[in-house]
Amino acid sequence: MTSAADTDPSPTDIRTDYLAQMRQKRLLNMILLLIFATLMVAGFYTADQRNAGGFWNGWRHILDFPADVVGEAYERAHLLPGYFVKYLPSLLETINIAGAATLIGAMLALVASMLATRGLAPAGWLIAPVRRLLDILRAVPEIVIALVLIFLLGGGPVPAMIAIALHTVGALGKLFSEVNENASLKPVEGLASTGGSWMQQMMLGVVPQVAPNYLSYALLRFEINIRASAILGFVGAGGIGYDLRNTMSWGQGKFDEAAAIFLLLFAAIVIVDQLSSTFRNRLTHGKAYKDKGAVL
Repeated sequence: MTSAADTDPSPTDIRTDYLAQMRQKRLLNMILLLIFATLMVAGFYTADQRNAGGFWNGWRHILDFPADVVGEAYERAHLLPGYFVKYLPSLLETINIAGAATLIGAMLALVASMLATRGLAPAGWLIAPVRRLLDILRAVPEIVIALVLIFLLGGGPVPAMIAIALHTVGALGKLFSEVNENASLKPVEGLASTGGSWMQQMMLGVVPQVAPNYLSYALLRFEINIRASAILGFVGAGGIGYDLRNTMSWGQGKFDEAAAIFLLLFAAIVIVDQLSSTFRNRLTHGKAYKDKGAVL
């Protein structure tokens, strides 16, 4: 009769099997790396062939434009304060577009995330359609939506706001739904047992648990939307991006104004980033966290 000790693999067999698996894993990783490198080279070659002039002929001049902008801004540094005042209303318009889009998108994303979360949706059949809708809104770039809306509504801040809000719904809806899955269902069950409506269960049983995460993601999205709003200005959606396009298209003689716009936009993003970090820490850790000298 064969004992259990005779059937157990020996340390040598275990080591041999382990080394064989490691060699197989390294081989697969090497194959994947080669495939990735091949795709990168092929993609770069295709893009270079379709690019006007070619990359290899133009990379030596990659710093020419930044040098012209910085040089002209340095020569006319005394005019920069006046440019800051001139383009400040456009910056405020960009921030307003981002703020309105973030607020509307976050509110719609909150409701959509509840409908897309298992255990929270009022009906199970709603989960899949709502998730697919969020996928579509998240997959379509803001600039594509903005171009369609500009064709329908004309240029201005409204198409940009709607385009950014729709993309925000898709992005925040996904993030909010993942946060909802970590919420405890006990408060929801308690509210349901007392006859609370679905909306009351969500607003009183779920939202208080995940509000810090909601705010953190919404503030992060606000920073992203400021940059998106500036980019959409290049296609005629208003804001400081529209002024930046005009100054850059003018060329020599307007580069100092383009530099002023760059500085304004950079300062706005830094300030918003610091303020959002402060608000997130205040909500998450309370006032005592800041008083202890935490670096924000």
